Amino acid sequence: MKQSKIFIQVAAYRDPELVPTIKSILDNADNPENLVFCIAWQYDGNDSFNKDLETYRNDERFIIIEIPWRKSKGACWARNTIQQYYDGEEYTLQIDSHMRFVKSWDTKCIQMLDQLKKNGHKKPLLTGYMPSFTPGDNNSFVKEPWKMKFDRFIPEGAVFFLPETIDEWKELLEPVAARFYSAHFCFVDGIFCKEVPHDPLYYFHGEEISIAVRAFTHGYDLFHPHMLICWHEYTRKGRTKHWDDHDEKNNLEPWHKVNDRSHKRNRILFSMDGEDHNTIEWGEFDFGKERTVKEYEDYAGINFGRRLAQQFTLDNVDYPPNPIVYKSEDEWEDKCTKSYTIKIDFDKSIDSSEDVVFWYVGVQNKNGDELQRRDFDRDMLDKINKENLTQQDFTCFTNDVPYQYVIWPYSKGGLWGEKIVKRIV
Repeated sequence: MKQSKIFIQVAAYRDPELVPTIKSILDNADNPENLVFCIAWQYDGNDSFNKDLETYRNDERFIIIEIPWRKSKGACWARNTIQQYYDGEEYTLQIDSHMRFVKSWDTKCIQMLDQLKKNGHKKPLLTGYMPSFTPGDNNSFVKEPWKMKFDRFIPEGAVFFLPETIDEWKELLEPVAARFYSAHFCFVDGIFCKEVPHDPLYYFHGEEISIAVRAFTHGYDLFHPHMLICWHEYTRKGRTKHWDDHDEKNNLEPWHKVNDRSHKRNRILFSMDGEDHNTIEWGEFDFGKERTVKEYEDYAGINFGRRLAQQFTLDNVDYPPNPIVYKSEDEWEDKCTKSYTIKIDFDKSIDSSEDVVFWYVGVQNKNGDELQRRDFDRDMLDKINKENLTQQDFTCFTNDVPYQYVIWPYSKGGLWGEKIVKRIV
């Protein structure tokens, strides 16, 4: 069956996995002749894998935007640059440059959109955190599709998410409703490139929640695929990222300053912390007129102004829309679980020697009851030592009052070390 064109958006920063990703897309598509690739190739001429892209330079299906790494302004800027090349293709697929695809992925995505449209969704959008894999390890491919779960509001205001398995996926006949948007996988009608373009003044954090709400307010209905479509590499260990290059040592504006401005822009967009949305002329990067931000908050069960999430959202057992729409802002706080960001301090007295398997880190109330626990595994301990970290944010969801936290090393052989108890300030 002949398919319409798919505009494939790939923002790639010095990534040796770009060409394997392209190859996987082409090899597993039912109709590779109908694919149009637009790649923002942010490159360093000294990288040995640059030549790998030569195979596709004379392929009429490919638009390759050459960007020396020093001129790159980040992921959202690169995605926006790509979207300027959209030329009316019926569908678009936005992905990262380190992914692998299943057979017939193109047919499956189009069929899912068609099914959702027949079910009454005029503007369906497929998105999600795709299951993980590790390049070179054929046993690493996760075999279940994932959904996205609310994690927390970070101190700067952006919303973070976590992946979670769709447990009942084998019984499902169609995609499931989603609260959130993933920038590394989005399949939707091509006009989305024009209606909800990426804001180039965003850097990284805040990108996904802003697109989720902007898409929703433009009338798009968000869904997670109920079947495997592709896999995503999450760690990119040992490979250069944008924030590795962009700092004072390379005579460039440090990435964290750009990121701070991006966080500020995101808070203004959502009128957080007393910011006024109308202080910026948002233009095409504003919310849509089909629905309101309040309607999104009711749908997803989060409140931007008060940085709260409904328990229904935190549990993530059932799909949106959330069943209860509260009548007033105060009722949100009465019914929601509170979110606390706690600074966990490290010092040299805490044992992180090679025999230590993990640190138990637990937040407790005044009576010593555990409110939330997180184990810092060996990778995290090595990072603390290597980067000489002195502090880590710990987000705790509770309706109690956090009073103290405990750090307790656990070593090989089942031995617990010295327990460190610190009062929360």
